[in-house]
Amino acid sequence: MTEFTELNLVGPLLRAIEKQGFTAPTEIQAASIPDLLDGKDFMGIAETGGGKTAAFVLPLLQSLSHDRKRPKSNKPTAVIIAPTRELASQIGLCIRVFTRGIKLFHVVAYGGAPYGPQLQQLQRGVDILVATPGRLMDHMKRGTVQLDNVKTFVLDEADRMLDMGFIDDVNFIAEHLPEEHQTVMFSATMSPAIKKLSEKLLNEPIYVEAKRKAAVASTIDHSVMMVRQLDKKDLLMHLVAQEEMERVLVFVRTKATADALAEEISNSVEGLKTAAIHGDLHQRARERTLRSFKTGKFSVLVATDVAARGIDVNGITHVINFDLPMEPENYVHRVGRTGRAGADGIAISICEPRERNLLRNIEQVIKQKVRIDDDHPFPAPVPQKNKHRPKRSGRPARKPAEQSQPAEIKPFRKRPKKTVSKNKGKPGFKSSKSANPDANSNNKRSNFKRRKFKRAS
Repeated sequence: MTEFTELNLVGPLLRAIEKQGFTAPTEIQAASIPDLLDGKDFMGIAETGGGKTAAFVLPLLQSLSHDRKRPKSNKPTAVIIAPTRELASQIGLCIRVFTRGIKLFHVVAYGGAPYGPQLQQLQRGVDILVATPGRLMDHMKRGTVQLDNVKTFVLDEADRMLDMGFIDDVNFIAEHLPEEHQTVMFSATMSPAIKKLSEKLLNEPIYVEAKRKAAVASTIDHSVMMVRQLDKKDLLMHLVAQEEMERVLVFVRTKATADALAEEISNSVEGLKTAAIHGDLHQRARERTLRSFKTGKFSVLVATDVAARGIDVNGITHVINFDLPMEPENYVHRVGRTGRAGADGIAISICEPRERNLLRNIEQVIKQKVRIDDDHPFPAPVPQKNKHRPKRSGRPARKPAEQSQPAEIKPFRKRPKKTVSKNKGKPGFKSSKSANPDANSNNKRSNFKRRKFKRAS
């Protein structure tokens, strides 16, 4: 087994690693750190929870600390972009932990946070800038961030960045980088879009994909509960009320559902405190919610996919997919919040019968069948197969002898074409009266009576 001491890391980094309790590098860390220390462009594929953050942070810190020059104002030496605020904060925390004893400055910039502290730190000069694409572009347009001195450019969770529509932002940022720089990309999946982006940004890169049996950790138990749409909330209340649900993460599709569901869980299940986290919350509120979830103030957290990768909380026992993700790759990032660092985790999906196609797509991505669990109070009825209708009793079939006799063919007769007078309906044209004079007189009398009845009314 490879040790951190074999990766040519400096003493302060090794001491920080040991203080965090890490004994051996993960597969992606052992494969990437030597090449990143050599300054090569790199593309790494590894499952969520595989240690990708430390895989690029450790060699980056060592490279910057070697022959370090004081960074200039508003000109960082390294730039790391992440798709979400939570993930950017997580990277910033990782840098702060490993830079103890190393003189390096960093700043984390993302939307929702005030500009003032970010501007002050950028003006003093930082070695590393961690940012979301939107906030980084804002600083670039303001002139408070200039990429002229960037030596290392890192894209973390590149697949998620493309899913969230940041491809144009990434290309805009990459176009303003100097010609000579190192580009590093990490992703949980290798889709055709990611491959195309890597070919555009990377120069003679090293491709490393950590071996894995599936797209998710093998310590996670996957199950699905089939339920009707009307019973989904009742089933969720039944699940979160169980004692073994110590720390639960519930995923939904929309922000409105997250808020409504969190309030309903708190009101329905006695003694259970619940909170919601999504993109509309201010950054301080999101940080406060995550901090309360980590400390155990809330035992259930309802989240959207935007916050899926930024939630780095140890000890999450259950992940419940109240809504199945529309994109199967998001399932990997959702359930990756549990079963981390070799711990056991449980992933439960609540599925309506009409969502079976989404379930099949998920099974193709994780390359395993999801176990169907019918042991709950609200099982969906099993769809019945269409039965053939019984034959109707009607006219008996003709005998073969009758069928063989040719039917009598009638000669074709051309019917005379009906002609309509061209003057019919024109003003001044009087239609022909009936041949029966008595009928005409009766019609006149009836019309007269009708006109008289109307007047009388």
